[in-house]
Amino acid sequence: MTAHLLSRSPSRDRDRPALSFLDGMALPLARAHEFCGDARRTLAALVAARTEGPVFWISPSWLPERLNPEAAAHLFDPGRVVFLEPQRAEDLLWCLEEVLRAGVVPLAVADLPGPPGMTAVRRLHLAAETGAAEGEVAPLGLILTPGDGGAPGIESRWRLRSAHGMQTDPAGKPRQGWHLHRLRARTAPVQGWQMTTGPQGFRTEPLAAAA
Repeated sequence: MTAHLLSRSPSRDRDRPALSFLDGMALPLARAHEFCGDARRTLAALVAARTEGPVFWISPSWLPERLNPEAAAHLFDPGRVVFLEPQRAEDLLWCLEEVLRAGVVPLAVADLPGPPGMTAVRRLHLAAETGAAEGEVAPLGLILTPGDGGAPGIESRWRLRSAHGMQTDPAGKPRQGWHLHRLRARTAPVQGWQMTTGPQGFRTEPLAAAA
């Protein structure tokens, strides 16, 4: 019986519904993921562009950093975003947890001042799974953290850093560029990509090694 149960676990992970967002990269639904790095909000906007319906964006009321709707407009309709600004630190994750548990919003983002602990991450996973089982959609939860992140127990961790000017377009002007790294994932290896913009949108090429 034990061997039978263990043999089924990898299969369940592979079969879990996921949202593809960049060249075959995917985020399993009904789970919480972490985006870090100075361009983490850009990465979250890219994911938002691959969803339909409202996006709940939770930010601390006491910090100045916000998603810039004008800058995000070239990726997705910022009119889809419902902004929540809790006044207490403990309410940031509580809001995210409640949105995920409701199972009516496909994407919920929490812009955090630092990584949460293991218990908080487990609660997010459970809330997302409850939302998928009892709600209308399988929700996706994103937590945005500064630096290299580090939330324990997260389903996956992705870091996006600015690397502008590393390439030029046909006119010789610098292109926008980033370094994207998958730092953690349950079913995929650590890997890095060079990401640039072009006439066909975003383009990624594997880096020699993840950093």
